[in-house]
Amino acid sequence: MTNNDDILRFAQQVFTVEIEALQRVSTQLNEEFCDAVQSLLNCTGRVVVTGMGKSGHIGSKIAATLASTGTPAFFVHPGEASHGDLGMITRNDVVIAISNSGETQELVTLLPLLKRFNVYLIAMTGKKDSTLAKIAHVHLDVAVEKEACPLGLAPTSSTTATLAMGDALAVTTLQCRGFTAEDFALSHPGGTLGKRLLLKVKDLMHSGEKVPQVSTTALLTDAIAEMSAKTFGITAIVDAEGKLCGVFSDGDIRRVIQTMHNLNTVVMADIMTVGGKTISDEKLAAEALEVMEKNKITSLFIIDALDKPIGIIHLHDILRSGIA
Repeated sequence: MTNNDDILRFAQQVFTVEIEALQRVSTQLNEEFCDAVQSLLNCTGRVVVTGMGKSGHIGSKIAATLASTGTPAFFVHPGEASHGDLGMITRNDVVIAISNSGETQELVTLLPLLKRFNVYLIAMTGKKDSTLAKIAHVHLDVAVEKEACPLGLAPTSSTTATLAMGDALAVTTLQCRGFTAEDFALSHPGGTLGKRLLLKVKDLMHSGEKVPQVSTTALLTDAIAEMSAKTFGITAIVDAEGKLCGVFSDGDIRRVIQTMHNLNTVVMADIMTVGGKTISDEKLAAEALEVMEKNKITSLFIIDALDKPIGIIHLHDILRSGIA
């Protein structure tokens, strides 16, 4: 029976071989990689990625990465391309063809047709003298010394190297294009990341009559009534011009009860917390959450350019949005 030491040693050998393969491929980058990036930047159509077997699985991931980082891309199975899907490729597209051997029959079959359309072809192969490498406009060398599979049969190091080359293409193109986190979020609006980068305070805040507020001259009983009616556990305290002067919360009520005796005549100006934490409605909801967590509070007032409260956002509003 194989012991745990052997299991860990086998696994570490895989990492060692694949790390060495990645280091080798990184040294194989040259001017052709630059030409490939320029072709993606100049592409007026879409990037079409194709490959058979394991190369196809890697190609599908590369296409997805390109598409999510600002380069319109999709994957086409080369076997299906020969039976009608080739019509998905236009003269304005760039094709990335992946084959470790560079001789995959389904890809080689497509080459005359791609040449006829004068489609810009980027080849990723481990054989620079292969048919695919020679016909392509650009060849990206993903040759590795050996596979991590001890039998040398299962594509392991070679697929890892190819995936890394695809990531290098996508990320380099992203940087050259000036693609931002906000751009990334626009293509991921349904995920947590997209919400964190797109959802603003104004999208979640309560406004108008829902905002609890009383004047600095209001009695404690008035403040308690307002807080009970609006159910946020806090109220804004505003001056005669409607500007935020401070806040008063449920916790403040307990403090006042413990320290003051004549509760019927006390006014808010004397017992409010001066200032209070606020935020702009243009700030990200994720930023509001950060302020709340840092200050251990559950509500934030939103003020306008004149320091007047125009809204309130509660911790539960942010949690319900799904960004946390």
